[in-house]
Amino acid sequence: MMGGRSEYPELWAFLESLHPGERLAGVVTAIEPFGVFVALDDGPRHPVFPGVGFITLPELSWRRFEAASDVVRVGQPLSCEFLQFDTWNLEARLSLRATQPDPFQAFADGITEGRKLRGQVTKLVPFGAFVQLVDGVEGLVHLRELTGTPVETPSDAVQVGDEVTVLVTEIDRERRRLALSRRQASSEPE
Repeated sequence: MMGGRSEYPELWAFLESLHPGERLAGVVTAIEPFGVFVALDDGPRHPVFPGVGFITLPELSWRRFEAASDVVRVGQPLSCEFLQFDTWNLEARLSLRATQPDPFQAFADGITEGRKLRGQVTKLVPFGAFVQLVDGVEGLVHLRELTGTPVETPSDAVQVGDEVTVLVTEIDRERRRLALSRRQASSEPE
């Protein structure tokens, strides 16, 4: 642990004054493989880290990305939502994606199960294929739902980049998951 109230009284007082959901402005100071450091405009400096604010990778964006540098750059001003006071590292855990509308919920508002859609295969995994339907929204076609005839691996049926027609079989808003079927989309009349 970094140190208690007595060692860094100003930092403790600042962090304890923050409330979950509060908006904080800052500037990206460092991009690491595990997340992004943010120097907060209204906060004190951090004794060890390049910023008092920290954004973990999942909190950067609703969309899939390869590296944090695809989403933000050093020196970029940000407005983030405060999540919690990390008392171990004496930092403010922040979320950038909380300040943006979730594309999944907007998408789910406009579709129902049983709906046919076109999408692009983005990733193959041992148990199926991910298909992007709109920017920021992907669903999983399970291996058994890829084709009418059973296949051993997803690559026997589709490749990354393929355009496919799928049927929405399940919408899970809480976990932000879509289950899709390519098999059912092709077996039904258009």
